[in-house]
Amino acid sequence: MPKEGITPRAQDYSQWYLDIVQQADLADYAEVVRGCIVFKPNGYAIWEAMQRGLDDRIKATGHVNAYFPLLIPKSFLMKEAEHVEGFAPEVAEVTHASGEELAEPYVIRPTSETIIGYFYAKWVRSWRDLPLLINQWANVMRWEMRPRPFLRTAEFLWQEGHTVHATEEDAERETLVALNEIYADFVEKEMALPVIKGRKTEKEKFAGALRSYALEAIMQDGRALQAATSHNLGQNFAKAFDITFTDQTNTVQHGWTTSWGISTRLIGALIMAHSDDEGLIIPPRLAPTQVVVVPIHKNETERSAVMAAVEQITSDWKGHLRFKIDDREQLTPGFKFNEWELKGIPVRIEVGPKDVQKGSVAVARRDMPGREGKAFVPQAGLRDHITNLLTEIQQNLYDRALRFREEHTFEASSYDELKALVEKGFVRVYWAGSTEDERRIQTEIKATTRVIPFEQPEQSGTCIITGKETKQQVIFARAY
Repeated sequence: MPKEGITPRAQDYSQWYLDIVQQADLADYAEVVRGCIVFKPNGYAIWEAMQRGLDDRIKATGHVNAYFPLLIPKSFLMKEAEHVEGFAPEVAEVTHASGEELAEPYVIRPTSETIIGYFYAKWVRSWRDLPLLINQWANVMRWEMRPRPFLRTAEFLWQEGHTVHATEEDAERETLVALNEIYADFVEKEMALPVIKGRKTEKEKFAGALRSYALEAIMQDGRALQAATSHNLGQNFAKAFDITFTDQTNTVQHGWTTSWGISTRLIGALIMAHSDDEGLIIPPRLAPTQVVVVPIHKNETERSAVMAAVEQITSDWKGHLRFKIDDREQLTPGFKFNEWELKGIPVRIEVGPKDVQKGSVAVARRDMPGREGKAFVPQAGLRDHITNLLTEIQQNLYDRALRFREEHTFEASSYDELKALVEKGFVRVYWAGSTEDERRIQTEIKATTRVIPFEQPEQSGTCIITGKETKQQVIFARAY
């Protein structure tokens, strides 16, 4: 049975998502600031865990963190034609300050290629200054009129890496390091979410980029969610902002730049990929609280014995497990069970008088609600048992998500088949079509090319639109 207050997924997936956000206490709408949300402590704690996992990977690949201004002179945005065209509908401007109109408006950053390009032009002088590898954790604003918490909001949080290189080959290598060693590694290992890696088509690439790459994940309604992007910007921004360096032959060259980023939409991906009709499910590696211990007692005598046992059980957990003891006296055990299931805590430990006598505890795992996921285990060695269980839960969530993707990935050999199958999930097709063909498909069946997967078939096939023979396959899907 679905939990009270949560619409079943099968009934209304969109409302189910909004119910999870509200009932798990992740966010609230900021009605006074249109299109924005408030990250409540539970939601922000998940973002902090994501930041830690990503930041470790970013720094391990040689990057350092910095911070650039929120306000960007409007003239900067106008310097790269494709870039300004791509972002024009989403830009918010500051035109007045201190009661006076500004000589030049400022744009609230929709992304930072332009402002960072200005400073990189100051900082880069010689080949010895390269590569320049900088990341920024920041907020951005894109004027979103139909907000959905975490997925689409006017203001959101993210990281954006911006680098400069001496050659196109170095820039391309960097673009793929970000995609594979930072993003794919994080999303699959920490979020337990399998992804398809690939290149974007010309229509779908980032405005102003030479090439764009992305990770695509499938949600439980069969729609795609772009989990991360990484862009080889070529020399477009370097030329627009005059990012030059003197090479080893004393020749002045334009640099080759990249940018790459993920945002708080990963929280939305986590919710939609793993959660159920009972509430939120958080993979253990990202869970701010991995284990909650619920003492059960009816009187003071039982309470003393149970709390002494809880103290003993958890005495060696610090530094090994992220845990909480729910000793709130005013709430019933049933209320607590319901709350922690709803909020997605991976493991719940129940300790009552009989457990004290038997030297055991009840262990309930969130990824398997009900009797299937509950067992009685000895108190001795409990920390190791839980540690192993958390690893098992993490893997189970990944395997379950991968199995779902495999069951909802199809191949189509005609346009009519694509139209029928895209209702159900990812559709792989042979493709030699144009940007105009993509626009037609987007208009007619509300599907877009997600990526040109890195893994391509050895044999050729027939493009579903042009009828031409090609070895290239793309994935179509409806997407968030």
